[in-house]
Amino acid sequence: MTGGPAIPPLAGFSVGITAARRAEELGALLVRKGATVRYGPAIRIVPLADDTDLHAATRRLLAEPVDAVVATTGIGFRGWMEAAEGWGVGEELLGRLRETSLMTRGPKAKGAVRAVGLSEKYSPVSESNAEVLQHLLESGVAGRRVAVQLHGEPLPYFVDSLRSAGAEVIEIPVYRWVGPADPGPLDRLIDAVLDGSIDAMPLTSAPAAASMLAMAKRTGRRAALVDALSRRVVVACVGPITAGPLAALGIPVVQPERSRIGALARTLGQTLGDRSPRLRAAGRDIELRGQAAVVDGELREVAPAPMAVLRALSAEPGRVVSRRKLTAALPGGGEEHAVETAIGRLRTSLGEGSLVQTVVKRGYRLAVDKVEGAESA
Repeated sequence: MTGGPAIPPLAGFSVGITAARRAEELGALLVRKGATVRYGPAIRIVPLADDTDLHAATRRLLAEPVDAVVATTGIGFRGWMEAAEGWGVGEELLGRLRETSLMTRGPKAKGAVRAVGLSEKYSPVSESNAEVLQHLLESGVAGRRVAVQLHGEPLPYFVDSLRSAGAEVIEIPVYRWVGPADPGPLDRLIDAVLDGSIDAMPLTSAPAAASMLAMAKRTGRRAALVDALSRRVVVACVGPITAGPLAALGIPVVQPERSRIGALARTLGQTLGDRSPRLRAAGRDIELRGQAAVVDGELREVAPAPMAVLRALSAEPGRVVSRRKLTAALPGGGEEHAVETAIGRLRTSLGEGSLVQTVVKRGYRLAVDKVEGAESA
């Protein structure tokens, strides 16, 4: 390797972001690590400050004492307090919450609760709804009134489990997720996943994952999207709830130990690095990244078609790969002469023609000396 400046860990990788909230924060973390980021919001938040369902649920909570209240998100709890103030019942609601056992799912909900002068009685270390539910069930909820602040969509398992255990449950719908106002960016992001120009997708909410899959289904691309996410794209989810819609389709995901945006970015970077093939060919050290190759410590961008050929060759290091097989690896397929064009562009991109050898009447091979222990592309 040459002694040039260190290459950022995500340089050469393209990452797709579907988040509505905190998309810029996540994108900035990834860009600092060298990634190219493409945005395709899959959802948007619609506040329900004037919604009749929220007003009715709040009035129901105020009508009689409540035993426990669960705050699941900071933004939702703040929105609820603001709506109550607008209706002139802000102080009455705060008084009711002071009398109850207030539980918070995570630090943001805890911060919102404390910001209005309240304090939580319980907050799980795991920051998961499942642990909150377990705590409630173990404490006994039969005959008790429990209010649950929803976080953008219904929580049927949570609510149904409480009701099955004998609780009266008041659902507090503070905001909801709906599809993006402009579906164009998401549509183009799905296309980018399918044509091989997206290497990873970090997901931060189950509604975003479900919305992306729903759009793909409406446009006849869901099977192809599931295949790409299952075989080639690294899918990282901030937690198990987010992973739910993907797990239901058998899409493998990676998750950080803690449900944090920073931890999600680190997990994504580590996984992409671990899966990058490294080999030595024609006396050169080569690392394959999503949309680039690092040759002797120098990052070299590679266009999609040549990159697809390079990945196919590296999957069988040192062995001859037929033109027919390389043609099948090209984005969208193509004719065999397209392989010759891609090989020429690949040699130019790598800066060393001898890395890819032509085997007359048989195909092409990488002039491999050795392959390191990363997963093949």
